[in-house]
Amino acid sequence: MKHLFYILVFLLFADELLAQEKPNIIFIFADDLGYGDIGCYGQQKIETPNIDRLAQKGMKFTQFYSGSTVCAPARSSFLTGLHTGHTAIRGNKSYAPEGQTPLPDSIITFANILQQNGYATAAFGKWGLGFIDNSGDPNKKGFDKFYGYNCQSLAHDYFPPYIWDNHDKVDLSVNKTNDSIYSASLIHNKAIEYIKQRSSSKPFFIYLPYTLPHGDVIGPHDELYNYYVKKFNEQPLTGNALRTRAHNMIPEPLPHAQFAAMVGRLDKYVGEIVKAIEEMGLAENTLIIFTSDNGPHKENGGDPEFFNSNGIYKGIKRDLYEGGIRVPFIAYMPGKIRSSVVDKPAALWDMYPTFLQMAGVPVKKNIDGISLGPTLFQTGKQKQHEYFYWEFHENDGRQAIRWGKWKAIKLAVTKISDPAIELYDLDNDPQEINNIAAQNPEIVKKMAGLFSKEHRFDPGWPLLFKEISK
Repeated sequence: MKHLFYILVFLLFADELLAQEKPNIIFIFADDLGYGDIGCYGQQKIETPNIDRLAQKGMKFTQFYSGSTVCAPARSSFLTGLHTGHTAIRGNKSYAPEGQTPLPDSIITFANILQQNGYATAAFGKWGLGFIDNSGDPNKKGFDKFYGYNCQSLAHDYFPPYIWDNHDKVDLSVNKTNDSIYSASLIHNKAIEYIKQRSSSKPFFIYLPYTLPHGDVIGPHDELYNYYVKKFNEQPLTGNALRTRAHNMIPEPLPHAQFAAMVGRLDKYVGEIVKAIEEMGLAENTLIIFTSDNGPHKENGGDPEFFNSNGIYKGIKRDLYEGGIRVPFIAYMPGKIRSSVVDKPAALWDMYPTFLQMAGVPVKKNIDGISLGPTLFQTGKQKQHEYFYWEFHENDGRQAIRWGKWKAIKLAVTKISDPAIELYDLDNDPQEINNIAAQNPEIVKKMAGLFSKEHRFDPGWPLLFKEISK
C-alpha cells in the first residue's frame, strides 16, 4: 500500500514536474530601435541601464540581423522561421477592414507548436499580421492571449482611440479629446499582470512586440522626458517643422527629448520584466531575449543622425544596408547563459528552431532558421548559415545577401530587369563605403546565382520581379 501511495503521488504531479523542466521564454521586440540606440551598443546620449545590465550579464550578439527592414515581414520571418524570399508576408501592405496582409491559413507558427506542446502563450504590443477573425488572427497563430494594436498604422499614435484584447475592442475614446491613456504603458502593465499570474505548473512563451520607439515621436511629458529636455537644452520646433497629428492633438515640439524618453521608457519596461520574473522565482528557468525589428526610423520626429542610431553602419529603416537590418540582440538566462560577446552572424528566423529545441520539440518542416541552442547554452558545435538573404517590396524593390564576409545588394529590381550588384567586404568595410564589385567578378557571379536561387515568386506579392517574371 505504501508503494502504491507513492506511485499515485508521482502520477499526480508528473505533469507538473515535466512542465517545470521546459524553460519559459520571453521575447522583447523593440520597434525601429537602431543598432546604436542603446548604451551597450555605443549610444552616448540616451541612458539604458537595464538593457545594458542584461548585455553585461548575458550574451550580446554583434552581428545579429532582423528578418526585414520594416515591421510586418520582420514579424512574419520571426514567427515562421523563413527569410523574406520564402515567408508569406514580404512587405507592409494594408488589408481591409483593418491591419495588414494576414498570414495565410496554411502557416503554422512556432507559437502554434509551443501551444500544442503545453505552453501558455501570450503577445502584448503590435501584431500587424492579420485582423481578428481572418487567417492572420493572433489567436489562430498560436497565442492564447493578445493585447495591443492589431494594425501597424494605428500604432503610430500612442494615444489611440482603441486597442484590442483578443477579439474585444478596448475603448480608449477619451484620447480623441485628451491625451489621457498612453498605450505603451497600458500594454506593458498588462504584460506584467500576465507574468505575475503565471504558475509553475505550465511553461510560458510571452511575445512582447512593444511599439517603442516607433514614430510618431510623441508621449507623456513625464519625469523622464523632462530629464532629457534639461539634458539636451533643445529648442522647440515651430511652424512647419511641427507635424499635426490626425486627431489634432498637440504635436511634440521637442522630439529629441521625447525620442530619448521613449527609449528610456523601453529600458524601464525591460527592467520591470526582469524584476517580475525574479520576484516570481522564475529567473533561472526563463530565457529573456531583447532585440529590434529593423533599423532606426526617420519618421515623424525620428532623428538617427542626432543620436547616431545606426552606429557606424550605413542605412536606416527601409534600407538593406547594415544599418537597416543589423540590430541589437541580447540573450539572458542566469545560470544557463554565460556572460559573453558573440561575433558570429545570426538572424531572426533562427528563433523558430531555437525555441522549439528549448521546448524539446522537433522541427518537422523545411525552414531557413538554424537553432542557436549550441551557442546560447554551450551544448555543442554551432551550425552556421551558408548565407543570409533579404528582399524588400518597397522603394522600387531591393535584395541583399550576406555570404561569409561578402555583402551584395541590388536596388530598383522592379524598375530595371538586371540591376547592377553592389558588393562590399564587411570584414574590411563594415560601413559599406567601397563598392568593389568591379574588382571581384567571380564573387559577383556567385551572388547573382544566390539571388536567383532564393527568391520564390509569390502572386500575393507581385511587386518584386514583376517585370522580370513576365
